[in-house]
Order: sequence, then structure tokens, then C-alpha cells
Amino acid sequence: MKRNSKPPKNIGVLFDWHAEKTRSTSLYLDRPFDIAPSGGVDYDAAALAGLVADASGWLYAAGVRRGDRIAVIKDNHFDVIMLSAAATRIGAIAATISAANRPAHLFEMLQRLQPVVTVISARTLEAAARDGVDLSAFGRTILLGEAADDSTAGTPLEQFYGSPIPKPDLRPDSEPMMITHTSGTTSTPKLVVHTAETNWGAARLELLPLPGVVNRRDDVCLCSIAFGHSRAYTWAMAQFYWAPQRLLIGGTHDPKDIEGLLEFQRPTTVEAMPNVFQHWVPLVRRRPELFARVRYYLNTFDMMHPAIARPFMNASRRRGVIWGHSWGQSEVGPIAGTAYTRRMVNKIAGSVNDNMNNMGWAWPGLMKVKIVDPKTFAPVRQGETGVVLTRGKSLFVDYLGETDRYEAKKTAGWWNTGDVGYQDRLGRIHFVDRALDSIPGSSATEIEGVLLERLEGAREVVLLSRGDRPPVPVVCLDSGTLSDEAWNAACAGLPPMADPISVEWVAMPRTSTWKIRRKELRELVLADDDTELEERFT
Repeated sequence: MKRNSKPPKNIGVLFDWHAEKTRSTSLYLDRPFDIAPSGGVDYDAAALAGLVADASGWLYAAGVRRGDRIAVIKDNHFDVIMLSAAATRIGAIAATISAANRPAHLFEMLQRLQPVVTVISARTLEAAARDGVDLSAFGRTILLGEAADDSTAGTPLEQFYGSPIPKPDLRPDSEPMMITHTSGTTSTPKLVVHTAETNWGAARLELLPLPGVVNRRDDVCLCSIAFGHSRAYTWAMAQFYWAPQRLLIGGTHDPKDIEGLLEFQRPTTVEAMPNVFQHWVPLVRRRPELFARVRYYLNTFDMMHPAIARPFMNASRRRGVIWGHSWGQSEVGPIAGTAYTRRMVNKIAGSVNDNMNNMGWAWPGLMKVKIVDPKTFAPVRQGETGVVLTRGKSLFVDYLGETDRYEAKKTAGWWNTGDVGYQDRLGRIHFVDRALDSIPGSSATEIEGVLLERLEGAREVVLLSRGDRPPVPVVCLDSGTLSDEAWNAACAGLPPMADPISVEWVAMPRTSTWKIRRKELRELVLADDDTELEERFT
């Protein structure tokens, strides 16, 4: 096999292709795979391919056949991708669903999916049962981990170990290959259906030899993302193609587990979700040497605040360290992106411009973007704020069970992202807010970024819109209380806001990608809220 041959579009044979390469990479895990608890934490390419092939035998023995749908509901780890690959290998399609979702939301997603087999963590099944939700009612139930109750319905995965491995039976690239779900910041996550072709459309960007961005042979990459998300599919394809020295997998996001990984080997590139980086801030402040070798950081899934990026950038001893800020969605993959230097993020610290909302240009040759009026859908003038539409070959093919919603968000081939932004005179896209969370005449995400830097000990700041009234800031502090003096000083030069509401970090409602469930937070802290939210584009 040629060293630089492109990976296959179908993830069902991606692991086999990687194992056959003359140059491959290896995985080092923060904990053993849930599908192979005794398999250790160090996997080379051959071991990964063998485990995927074995898993296809387990699924086949459980009754999964070509064209079937299965559900994978488990704690975050890279093995969700491997189970999806195993299903695809025998012509089935897996929906990778985070166990962090609410039991009622899991039930609704399973209703849409109607799986032949549900592979689920035993404790997730039992926790749902305690809430009066029966997740074992959808196809055959395969249990991961030990059940606390002997009466828990389901067959332990271990009973299928050693099953014969069937031959690969791939579906055409134009047919559904994978199902992931959206973050679910407003309600039940939507099930996003991608084909091998649309996933390849998203992966093409990362297969380009972008200087300083792609992982090199001598790189050690730490990745701590939501591995059931569509981003993880393109990430795996790109890493197997570029084959860095090692991939460090942080499935739990827990700073203690991450510290253990970094004790084993210091990374040169790091990718995580913004709120995961935020969760690690105490770690980087306590042990900056763990990030001293990092030359490149990348955040995905949500907007990044400079106050969070700054301590990581300053911990690096690499002269040219950069921060890649990528903007995209489950439905369309990467839309735009840009890079920030250490000087750029330090220069704006504490100012009213302390934000990273400049997302750069739409990826040339991959995506097209236009900004339109939210009512008329007519293009707006340069610098004028509107709803962002995009189109490209990476656009997904359906919301499973919600085709009407899918069709409603498409206009003449353009996809309505539900995000509000504008383009400057250079054509760069500036993110403002989600349409649902927008504040008249201002930007919640920009104000949140400033307050995070100015408020000492701030872990999280969320601005809740209130129509024409001043927005309500929700503040999480590491310790202590927020004095009037500190608050007034932090608000200098910013638009008027209501009095802040303090909420503990652990009480903040989050999605599986660690985004804040703003609608749920609103219900938690604003009991008398009567704000009419812009929900047309959700």
C-alpha cells in the first residue's frame, strides 16, 4: 500500500486500511475501552483493526444484519467509533448516542431510531429505569459493564466474545453510513444521518497538508472530544492518514485522568471542546509544564473565549504556538476557521474586544456561506448582522424521524445554521450568537468572554437574553462571593445588564458536548421568565 494513499470513505474498513499502511499511529487511553475492559490502554493499528473485526462478529451473532440500525449508548470513549465501524463493516448503521443525555431524551431518540440491537451501559439502563424510563424496549439489549441489579434486562457483551468474524459487506457510499446526534442545547437532540460521501466531504479539509495544522510524524496528539459526535469520525480518518507518533485519548475529560495521560507523554497538539478546556484551567495553572511542548491547540463544538485559551497558550514554551478556532456543525461539518497567536490573545486581555468571534473565511473549495435577513432571507449588506446560511458536499442527508424539520431548514440548497453573524470587508465571518440566544444590538458570546477575563475566579459566565430588557448574567466562581465592587468594575464599558445570579459549576446543565443548556438554565434561574425566544431555526 502506498504510504500517502487516501483513506477509504467507508469507516467500516478504515481500521483495516490503517493497519495495512507502512506508517501507522497508536492510541494510549485514559482508561480501558468499555468494550474490552481487560484489553489495557495501549493499542497499535493491528490491535485496533482486530478489535473492530471482533466487534463485527459480536454484532452479527447478536442478530444484526445488512440494512439494520443499532443504537450505541455509552459513556464517552473512542470505542463508540469502533462499534460504529463494526456495524458499518457488516452493512448495518449505528447511531452513536451519548449516555450523558437525559433518560427521556434517550427514549425519544430510540423511538425515532427503532434499533434491532441496543448496546448500552448497564448503569445507564438502570439509571433510566429509576426515572421510570424503559430503554430496554427497543430491540435486543446488549449490556456494557456489570449490572448492579441481577434482574436488569439484557445480555452481557462478554457472551458474544469469540464469535466468528463475518466478511465485510459494505453499503454504497451514497447510502447512510452513520448516525450521530446534535448537542441538544434546547431539547431532545436530533439524529443526524450522514453517508460515506457526506462524511468524506467534511474530512477533505483535514486531509489537506495545511502547514502547522495537521499532525506531523513526530507529533503527540491529545484529544478529548465527544467521540460519538460526527467530528470524531473525520478526526479519526485524518489521524490515521497523517499517522502522528501517538494519539492520547481523554474520554472522561477529568483533569485527574488528563494529568495521568500527560505524565505518560507530553503532547505537541491538543484538541478539546471549549468547556473541557475550561474544566482544565486549574490544571494548566497548577502544572503549566504539562503543556510546555504544545505547538497547536484546536477547539471544536462551540465558541472559544480568550480567557480560557490564554493560560494554555502561555503555558507553551513553543515560540510559534497557535490556537485553531474552528466553526462547524454536526449537520455540515467544518464551515470556517482561523488561527490566533499568543500575541493576539494576550493583546486583547480584559478589553471590551476580548473575544475570538472572528471565525475567518469559509473554507475555500469546500463551503460557501451567505448572510441573510432572518425574515425575508434576502442577502444583507457587508457588516450587517443576519442568519448564516451555508452549503457544500458535506451537508447531511436527513434528521432521522424528523424529515420535515430537515426540509424546513433548507432553502434552495442552502442550510440554515441557526447562527447569527456578519461578514467584514475582507469577507471574514464574525460569529455573534445562536439566533435562539441573541441579544438585540449586542453579542452574548463577546460579553461573556470579557467577563470571564475580568472576574477573578470565574469558571463560567452565561448571558441570558430577556428580549428588550437587559440580559441576565449567570456567573460560576471557583470560590468566594461576587462583590458589588468587583461586578461593577468588570462591567465597565459593556452594555447594561441585570444583576448577576450565582450558580455552582456542577449545577450548570450541560449537553454531551459540554455546551450549556441555556433554555434549561433559564428555567432554573428565571422562574417568572416570559421571554419569547427565536426558535424558528432550531
